[in-house]
Amino acid sequence: MPECPFANLLDPDTYAQGMPYEALQKFRQAGPVLKMDDPLTGVPYWAVVGQQELDYVSKNPALFSSALRSSFPMEHPQDMVDLIFSHTIINMDPPRHQKVRRIVREAFTPKRVDSYEPAFRAHAKRILDNVVARGECEFVEEVAAELPLIAILELLGVPLSDRKQFFDWTNTMIFADDPDMATSELDGQIAAGDCINYALQLAAKHRSEPMNNITGALLDGEVDGEGISEEDFAWMFILILVGGNESTRTVISHGMRLLMEHPEQLQYLVDNPAKIPAAIDEILRFNTAFIQMRRTATQDIELGGQAIKAGDKVILHYHAVNHDEAVFGDDAMQFDVRRAERMPKLAQQVRSFGIGQHFCIGSHLARLELLVMFEEIIPRLRKPRTNGELEYIRSYFVNGIKKMPIRFEAGH
Repeated sequence: MPECPFANLLDPDTYAQGMPYEALQKFRQAGPVLKMDDPLTGVPYWAVVGQQELDYVSKNPALFSSALRSSFPMEHPQDMVDLIFSHTIINMDPPRHQKVRRIVREAFTPKRVDSYEPAFRAHAKRILDNVVARGECEFVEEVAAELPLIAILELLGVPLSDRKQFFDWTNTMIFADDPDMATSELDGQIAAGDCINYALQLAAKHRSEPMNNITGALLDGEVDGEGISEEDFAWMFILILVGGNESTRTVISHGMRLLMEHPEQLQYLVDNPAKIPAAIDEILRFNTAFIQMRRTATQDIELGGQAIKAGDKVILHYHAVNHDEAVFGDDAMQFDVRRAERMPKLAQQVRSFGIGQHFCIGSHLARLELLVMFEEIIPRLRKPRTNGELEYIRSYFVNGIKKMPIRFEAGH
């Protein structure tokens, strides 16, 4: 066992005070693939913290399966994996994965996503209108959470009047490790059940009033000549809801935090708004939303100089990889909105959306939401600064911020 800065990358307390940047750098220095113990579950794992090795695992699903034990880094009983998680695209291997992905893909084509820009822009302006005159707000819930939730609910065919309910369900399902967000694992299961019931009601509605959206695409799609079951649809609904809501909320929150911590870089974007798209790549790199995912080795194989055995648990640590000095240079641990100016292929090197067959199907949607929000935030929330304690989510899965009260001067 190598000398590591702390014992367990799968302990939620590791991230309770924010991302441990310096400690993760020590992991990378120890090697691209490290054998780790997990005292919380008793299941050891391999931590992949080098980009080359992460890419190899991601691009070889026959060697590293998403289906055997699911793509989620936490431990679940095998019957739960087989009965529940197997219904979601993120936990599928080829050839089933490609067949199901083909159904969903049409709802996320760049052309279709780009058509949402005027509506997203109008929502973003309204979101800022609601806070800018006050000179202060709780940024996460009042600003960062709004557009991602509105957007994904509209694409799923959910009335906006239900958005607060979905905001609460999402938090309860995802953040069960954080005592401030959910009181027990049972709460998460109840929230998932409520969400499934809602999805089934939407499916019934689609049969009488067909919808031209993601819900309609899923319910009308076929795999090997057969339609998707309502159970498959319900779990896919939850995955899309959480992936399309929580992840972008998290990136907007961290992006604002980073710009407040680097006011000279924020001023650069105020003065050069055409540079905001490139700055978003750096925001995505520096604090990725989903910290890590899991694969299971299907055979004995060597990776990064380590002998991995069939059945071993393999963790892909996207956050550590996004700071890989071998890829991003000696200043990889520094936030720099101008990085893309000297690294033109920055977007292709960032692993916040994964890589390979499970590359995030909603990445273009997320980028559009980020662009619209920061194009509206940067000129209107001038000289922002924190106005109270910033609170992080206690989670080793989602790199979230719970609360970030801020003050600012109104811009136009």
